[in-house]
Amino acid sequence: MKNNTSVFTKLALGLLVAASLGACNQNKSAAPADASTPATAAASTPTDSKATIVYINSDTLSSKYQAYKDMSNRLEVKGKAAQADVESKQQGFQREVAEYQKAQPTLSADQRQETEQRLQREQQSLQTYQQNASAQFQSETSTENGKLYDKVAEFVKNYAKSHGYKFVLTYSKTNPNVLYGDPSLDVTADVVKELNDAYTKDSSK
Repeated sequence: MKNNTSVFTKLALGLLVAASLGACNQNKSAAPADASTPATAAASTPTDSKATIVYINSDTLSSKYQAYKDMSNRLEVKGKAAQADVESKQQGFQREVAEYQKAQPTLSADQRQETEQRLQREQQSLQTYQQNASAQFQSETSTENGKLYDKVAEFVKNYAKSHGYKFVLTYSKTNPNVLYGDPSLDVTADVVKELNDAYTKDSSK
């Protein structure tokens, strides 16, 4: 029942497209990447020496952004509770089946038919309940991730404007579309700090 996909994957895709457009506009050919370097992102530095393209390590962001960790913990608790509820109902049904099988030799043909039909209805009902529980959990997960994605995207938009950045890229080892980025362009630590400060402030209200 676990479906807690990282919210930052979606953010990475959109920003990487924007980065590609920016690279084309600068009319510069990228040097061959060093395959042994598992870094990411990046860009050129304008004539005024101020970077206009920076990047965020989304692996670090997801591991250090408290809002993401809290969301993951909430979803994990809900997922385990939902799974335990379904398993409890399954065990109850299995006990009913075992009791019927034990009593079957002493029942009349009508009683066996009635009991088997009832158990069949219960089994179908249990399957429907399990499917609904799974769909509800997936919907909650999607909603939570969507809200956090919107929050991070809005923050990054304002962060870029306030620092004069034109593009903000993301890097993840699980989605390494960009192979190298100069460490001086890595703003992850600053972004994580500001996101956590804002989250702490919001949580204290």
